[in-house]
Amino acid sequence: MLYSEKIPLEDFLIQRKSSVEEALNRFCCGKPDDIPPRLWDSMCYSLMAGGKRLRPILCIEAAHAFGSDMKTIMPFALAFEMIHTASLIHDDLPCMDNDSLRRGKPTNHMKFGESLALMAGTSLFLIALEYPLKKCRGEIAQKSLLEALELLLKAAGPSGIHGGQTLDTDLQSQLHETDFVWQIALQKTSCLIQASVLCGATIAGANIEEFKIMSTYSKHLGLAFQIVDDILDIKSEASHLGKTPGKDQKQGKLTFISSFGYERTLQLARKESQRALDEAVKLGLKGLFFKDLAVYLENRTK
Repeated sequence: MLYSEKIPLEDFLIQRKSSVEEALNRFCCGKPDDIPPRLWDSMCYSLMAGGKRLRPILCIEAAHAFGSDMKTIMPFALAFEMIHTASLIHDDLPCMDNDSLRRGKPTNHMKFGESLALMAGTSLFLIALEYPLKKCRGEIAQKSLLEALELLLKAAGPSGIHGGQTLDTDLQSQLHETDFVWQIALQKTSCLIQASVLCGATIAGANIEEFKIMSTYSKHLGLAFQIVDDILDIKSEASHLGKTPGKDQKQGKLTFISSFGYERTLQLARKESQRALDEAVKLGLKGLFFKDLAVYLENRTK
């Protein structure tokens, strides 16, 4: 089913989330014989813990916008959720943020122990590359497959979310400049959101101009998403947010709130959301979902 103005966006997102979770459940029910059961249980515990499933949904809808179908794109959509989940497992570890709550449940290391959580996160990073390659070989043109895998690898690697996590947690890597918080947001959050959109567009055969629009759109969408995250960290409760609120402030982290103050941060969230919306409008009907999503995510409460 394609998105239209006749369908409330929230209902559409619930339907898409359900499709992603059905596919994730099939993946988790198909444990390979050579993976230790406890490791697989740890991987799937976090993978099936819920969440918005934003990145796989974006991947699917970008593919749909340019003519591909859900069956073709789903292995890559799941790969983005695997990478996102892996980053959350590592982010919660005692050596990082040392958090006990994620998606409303005990964090992976609280349930399975620190060493197994570390292995589960690393395993999800790696199987996220193996899985779409295995599932899509022969189904997607080799050139498009390699280009999509390159997007996935770059977003997951040291110039992507690993680099962003370094900037966020390693004091010696941090620059005490106002603009530095933007670099953290670009690498820690925006790059994976951007890659999920561009992966779908690449596999579906978007042209150069469409690809450029989607690249700019997803960059600003990702920045807006992180800015709103910083706002929610200080104004939401754990029961609603699904993770420990206020931890950034307690840990003295560099955030948009700490850099710009609350009111200015609200303005920045609106500005980045508007920039994303302006790009989506350029796509006409193809951009309808992305236009409405930019507004929806700016006003989210969790």
